[in-house]
Amino acid sequence: MFCTRLLRIFATGKKAGKMDFITIIDYLGTFAFAISGIRLAAAKNFDWFGAYVVGFVTAVGGGTLRDVMLDVTPFWMEQPSYVVITALALVFVVIFRRQVVRLDNTFFIFDAIGIGLFTVVGVEKSIAAGYPVWVNIIMGAITGAAGGMFRDIFINEVPLIFRKDIYALACVGGGVAYYICLWTGCSHIVTQITAALAVILIRVLSVKFGISLPSLRSIEEVEATRPKKD
Repeated sequence: MFCTRLLRIFATGKKAGKMDFITIIDYLGTFAFAISGIRLAAAKNFDWFGAYVVGFVTAVGGGTLRDVMLDVTPFWMEQPSYVVITALALVFVVIFRRQVVRLDNTFFIFDAIGIGLFTVVGVEKSIAAGYPVWVNIIMGAITGAAGGMFRDIFINEVPLIFRKDIYALACVGGGVAYYICLWTGCSHIVTQITAALAVILIRVLSVKFGISLPSLRSIEEVEATRPKKD
């Protein structure tokens, strides 16, 4: 009975109740991103409600900003499935708290999966709205990266997108991979999977090999590194 009701909730707002592949990607991205937010909130000893809020903002923040910029109703206001999925993510973290919170790479794994899946969702929603290629790639990057930015702000951390990490740039790479697949005649599902994997791969490899963008230094730092004259 519970499962039936839950499936009905997921189907709300979807045409004919069908769950296509992009919807599955959207839900998986929501779950992964919500866990990444809840995991960090748990590490900072937030209560359950605070952790839920952080998880929800992480999951829907990027898509909300995208929809506002595309001048459409934010997606989560049209159906309650995202509220439910975030609740399931909270339950998951509560049940497996010891494994999720103590493993340092748990956040990174779920965050990488989240930005990869959401980049695809952002690109496709922008395409459906009729925007050109460059806008679609930017919307994909915003959808993938903005939720993590809001998450970091909520937990009082410097957002990853503003550090040297390859984060938003990985989303851009995924958007480019999407169009490369599209232009080479790949099937829709192959294009979606390839784009998501491209984001995840770029993110993982950049961290593994310490690849990062150069950071701007203040005048004081520049002066401090200059050799002193005798």
